[in-house]
Parts: sequence; structure tokens; C-alpha cells
Amino acid sequence: MKKILLPTDFSDNSIKAIGYALKIFKNAKCNFYLMHTYMPPVYNAEYLVGSPGLIGLGDVMQETSMTQLEKLKSRLEKEHSNPNHNLVIHTAFNTLVNEVMETVESEGIDLVVMGTKGATGAEEILFGTNTVHVIRKANCPVLVVPPNFEYENPMEILFPTDYEIVYNKEKLSPLLHIANEYGSQINVLHVSTGYELTTDREKQKKGLEKILGNKALFHNVPNNEIIDAINAFQAKEKINLLVMVQNKHTFMERLFIEPVIKKIGFHVTIPFLVIPQF
Repeated sequence: MKKILLPTDFSDNSIKAIGYALKIFKNAKCNFYLMHTYMPPVYNAEYLVGSPGLIGLGDVMQETSMTQLEKLKSRLEKEHSNPNHNLVIHTAFNTLVNEVMETVESEGIDLVVMGTKGATGAEEILFGTNTVHVIRKANCPVLVVPPNFEYENPMEILFPTDYEIVYNKEKLSPLLHIANEYGSQINVLHVSTGYELTTDREKQKKGLEKILGNKALFHNVPNNEIIDAINAFQAKEKINLLVMVQNKHTFMERLFIEPVIKKIGFHVTIPFLVIPQF
């Protein structure tokens, strides 16, 4: 039984991300945790000691949160009726990031699925702040779904890598599950630096080949910026899912340091699965 956490702020983006999760795992037995967190905008030390003007505000917000979650659960059960799926609602007085971290730990969550932006996301921002923090801190894979993405089966998966890590079959299990379920082709993309692979990298490449087996095609492109290489590959091939391992050597840190798309020229238009560091 998979355990999948679905944070929501009830924005269209977050609800579409939830719909994507329910569809892509339609054949898997899953417990889905619909999570909403609330925090009074005036929350401070004064709230903790019970300011007369704030007494009961948390209760009102909790009730509102529960009501919205119940409505969303009913809607999802009607639109995505599936005997394999069980939806559980979860509300908490906490920040979203802290509650996600705590729930991942306490419930043994296998995957977090969320939108790239929240209700107030500006068009030019690549990932919302909460999404960035969840990706950085979560000890489980995170799948982010961009706005306006219409569901399609992940038949073609792009997996950029620099072969700088020792690959682990268990850690890559979310990728392998999807590829097995859909008969997907995994396009492993390595950007050449103009030199032969070191002995260690060659060994790590062979390890990855063994794990992925006949599901993978290995591509080596000329010396280039990794972001440019990903964009160029997506322009030529119909890719349905982007998968990366978040290790310190990848371009992902630059993604988070420079979150404005214009600065880095990286456009997330397909779901993006981020696997934590090995």
C-alpha cells in the first residue's frame, strides 16, 4: 500500500496536482493524505498567551479547513472513483513545510505530490517558496505538477544525470514503478564535458544500466549547459515526465538560487519528480 501526501491550499494548481496523482497511480493501492495547514495571519507570541481579540480564531480556521477538505474529498471521490484508493483528510495548525516534514516521518510517506505554485503564485516564478522548501527538506521523493498541465501517460521519461552518484534501486523505485506500470522509456541524458568518463563515473553508469535494464536509452550530448541540454531534448522529443536526483552536483541548486525563469531559461511544463540525495 503506497502512502502519498497531497498538500493543498485549494488553488486550481494544487487540485490539478492531486488529480494527476490519482490518475498516474490509478492501478496502485494507495492511501492518499489530503493535507491543509492553517496559520492565523496575526499569529505571534500574543496569540499564544490568549489575546482576547484572538480567542477562538484557531478553532474557526480549523473548522473552515476541515469543511473545505471534506468538500474536496467528496469531489475527488466522485470524479476519480477508484476502489484502489483511500482518501484521508488531515488538517493542522502549522506551517505547510513543517507539517509535511512531520507527516512524512510519522506516517511513513512514500511520495509527496504538489503543485509548483500556490494560490498567489506569480507567473514568472518557477517554483513557489513552499515547493522549494519541501523539495529541499523532504526525505522522500517529491512530484511537482505545473499549472495547466493536461494529464498524459508518462510514456517518455527524461532522466538527466552526471553519473556522480552511486545509484540505488530502492531509491529509484518511484521511477521504476512508473516505468513498469506504463511501459515507459527512460531517456538517460548525460552532458559531455569533452573528456572521457572517469573510472568512478563509468562504474556508476554501468550500475545505472543494470538497474534500469531494457527500459532505458542512454544519450550523450556535446558539451553544453545542463539546462540548455534539457530544454533542447524536450524540444526534439515528446517528454511526459522529468526525473532528477537532488544531489549537490546537479543544476537544481541553481534552479532554487535563481527562481526566475528568465534568468535561467528553464521551463517546467511537465511533471517533475525529484528524488532525494542518495
